[in-house]
Amino acid sequence: MKKVLRSVLVLSVCFALVFTMIFAFGKSSTSISSKSQKKKLIYVITPSHSNPFFKAEADAAAQKAKKLGYDVKVAVHDDDVAKQSKLFDEAIAAKAAAIICDNAGADATIAPVKRAKAAGIPVFLIDREINATGLAVAQIVSNNYQGAKLGAQEFVRLMGGKGNYIELVGKESDTNAGIRSKGFHSVIDKYPKMKMLARVSANWSQTEAYTKMESLIQRYGKSIQGVICGNDTMAMGAMAALLAHNMKDVIVVGFDGSNDVRDSILRGEIKATVLQPCWEGAELAVELADKYIKTGKTGRPEKILLDCTLITAKNAKYLNNFRLLKK
Repeated sequence: MKKVLRSVLVLSVCFALVFTMIFAFGKSSTSISSKSQKKKLIYVITPSHSNPFFKAEADAAAQKAKKLGYDVKVAVHDDDVAKQSKLFDEAIAAKAAAIICDNAGADATIAPVKRAKAAGIPVFLIDREINATGLAVAQIVSNNYQGAKLGAQEFVRLMGGKGNYIELVGKESDTNAGIRSKGFHSVIDKYPKMKMLARVSANWSQTEAYTKMESLIQRYGKSIQGVICGNDTMAMGAMAALLAHNMKDVIVVGFDGSNDVRDSILRGEIKATVLQPCWEGAELAVELADKYIKTGKTGRPEKILLDCTLITAKNAKYLNNFRLLKK
């Protein structure tokens, strides 16, 4: 009887050990599986979404990243260098798989990109370049000079090759502001009868453009015949000020390809804009990030230029969210 009890006890202990091992293994396997299935994170950092251009590129990047199976964190730096630096640190702390960024300054962004690279996080810059190479994996920007020349050619044509005009430029610290202005003048300055009355920065802001334009109207009045703008939000502000003074015949040309300017063109107010393919650029950045995460390379050079397209009353109806749906 004692032998039988001893055998039963041994068997019970064995069964208990086997059960414990199976349970532990199963739990471990589940844990390993859940870790392997955890989605990687992509940070998308842009200026304020109050500008539809920046909202569109953030939306494009987020949608593409989610489609490719990533978790996404969208954040804005409001063109505040300190805030951008903090967001980069957050992305590094979160062990992001990649950072997509429309940066807050060509010089000020170098340090955060360096920190991300040192942490093993690849950075893909969109819309705005930095004044350094070899840090970001890619810098994808619209061909601002080419686009500015397109806009200036149409501006001169609409002005009949002569007349008084105002130039509204973007934020002076932004590389794109300077490039676009140079592109404008590479064309306009060839026409001696085109006279620039003033060149004023409105810092990419619609409200500031309205205020600055009000002051310029007070100073120059009806002698203003044209306004060429470094972006569409400034063009909208300038147009609003002109309309308030019954100066609807003044030629206004913008740069970006926003829905607001599209609608203004179709109403016969703003005459033209230049579409920079921000949606395409943001999607490309995510596609390259995905390829880099998986293979360690993109197969493309660091600097990638995307050509711009002139938008007038002829093709404005095909423009939507910075995409030309039909050419």
